[in-house]
Amino acid sequence: MPGPTPDAQRDARPTLEAVAARAGVSRATASRVVNGGAGVRQPLVDQVRKAVEELGYIPNHAARTLVTRRNGAVAVLIDEPEARIFSDPFFSQHIRGISRELSVHDAQLVLLLVEGSGDFERVTRYLAGGHVDGVLAFSLHTDDELPEVIRRFRVPTVYGGRPGRPGAASELAFPYVDCDNRGGAREAVRHLVSLGRRNIAHIAGPRDQTSALDRIDGYTDVLPDGDPALITDGDFTADGGARAMTRLLERRPDLDAVFAANDLMASGALRVLRDRGLRVPQDVALVGFDDLESVAETTDPPLTTVRQDVVGMGRLMVRLLMERLNEGEGAGKGRGAGAEALSGPARSGSGSGDTDSVIMPTQLIRRASA
Repeated sequence: MPGPTPDAQRDARPTLEAVAARAGVSRATASRVVNGGAGVRQPLVDQVRKAVEELGYIPNHAARTLVTRRNGAVAVLIDEPEARIFSDPFFSQHIRGISRELSVHDAQLVLLLVEGSGDFERVTRYLAGGHVDGVLAFSLHTDDELPEVIRRFRVPTVYGGRPGRPGAASELAFPYVDCDNRGGAREAVRHLVSLGRRNIAHIAGPRDQTSALDRIDGYTDVLPDGDPALITDGDFTADGGARAMTRLLERRPDLDAVFAANDLMASGALRVLRDRGLRVPQDVALVGFDDLESVAETTDPPLTTVRQDVVGMGRLMVRLLMERLNEGEGAGKGRGAGAEALSGPARSGSGSGDTDSVIMPTQLIRRASA
């Protein structure tokens, strides 16, 4: 005999009415429980959930969206070339943290990459269409147009990293999660000074990103009278670090230490030092920033670096966004739960009712390179 038709299979799926009947409650009560609404007594909640499990009921997404006014999706917006995003372990760890926390909140991750003007127009249309509940945006640059798009369409947003566009500091509506870039850089340079190093160079990141600027500031805090020739720019890639190390050795062959603004650039610098016959750390001590396990622990020698909790920062971005979404619905007024779940971050803000930004602590991890 032929099996049931697709239409018959669809008709056989349990309905919300069936759930309500099994639980012995009204359809409205069953709907509130299934869609996360408030105002239902716990015994009835338990009855409905038991009925859902027994019947194998799966909520209709379109109907659920009408009730909750949520899409169950969050956009992760990254303004970097695709090749870098999929080759740099910083991004994979950040996205891993975001994905883990979104799964806790039963939300889907939508990855939006912006590499050119065509991508910008596409992303603008997507955000304007209301397809996501909120945005997590990171690795933005000071001249980015995307923050203006987010502001114009009033999309709930949390930034990864301190925004650097003009006027961003006064926009309390858009909190951010960052690490103590400046403090971490100070600790790295102080460590090199404590080793007796006197000609300490810095390989900086791109100066259109606040993380790079803050790490330059941390370096100059410790060495305010340093030789400008000991600072050169990289691009947060291993090849960029190698090129920067080559320039530094041409300018100052007497340098005896290097602080690189991330681990990938430090790995590129290490390659050049070895090619030049310079020993690390005997001739040149080397410190990175990030503590990416796939880089810092696999270099030879293993890399002394500044640790930031990249996965934890991604998770915290999601928690802050969910706070904002819940506050928008008049629920979940408690603040700070996301931050308190992680190790010692500091929250900043005016206390005016907007979700505060969070600065995560850093830690110097000493290994064999310095």
